Amino acid sequence: MTLLVRDASLSDIAQLHAIYAHHVLNGLGTFDEVPPTLSDFEAKWRESLVHGLSWLVAIEEGAVLGFAYASLFRPRTAYRYTVEDSVYIRDDARKRGVGSALLAPLVQRCEALGARQLVAVIGDSGNTGSIALHAKHGFRQAGTVEGAGFKFGRWVDIVLMQRALNGGASGVPADGAGWR
Repeated sequence: MTLLVRDASLSDIAQLHAIYAHHVLNGLGTFDEVPPTLSDFEAKWRESLVHGLSWLVAIEEGAVLGFAYASLFRPRTAYRYTVEDSVYIRDDARKRGVGSALLAPLVQRCEALGARQLVAVIGDSGNTGSIALHAKHGFRQAGTVEGAGFKFGRWVDIVLMQRALNGGASGVPADGAGWR
């Protein structure tokens, strides 16, 4: 079977929302405790597109197996060279290379935009799959915030990982530069 990775479209949003809702209700990769409405999820997709950021889907035999996207790291202008990635894989498609198939082109797109840092905020320090995925794609661990969230009756850490793009923090960007 062939895995196709392409830009997410409006017709994919319901399947992406279902994958995300499953992670909200069953996992620690997101600190959302209640799935967003479909319209709120679609608005999040549209917001990334407004900033020129990508949402990618992995499809096999017409079914969405996972998605990855880039979003603003923080809204303040000083963060204009930093973006955050997120990757969500359907439960039955894990450990099949779907995450790598999505993250590699997402990194390339963020670099092409002129981003200087790509940050992953990984829910749960025990999330070895996501930590390994990011390490495989050149991210380094930047720190752990212990007990950053409380979900499913317990305190949950976040692991911060980052990958420098376009020279990272070296040099000064040209006047007027910035991808957003």
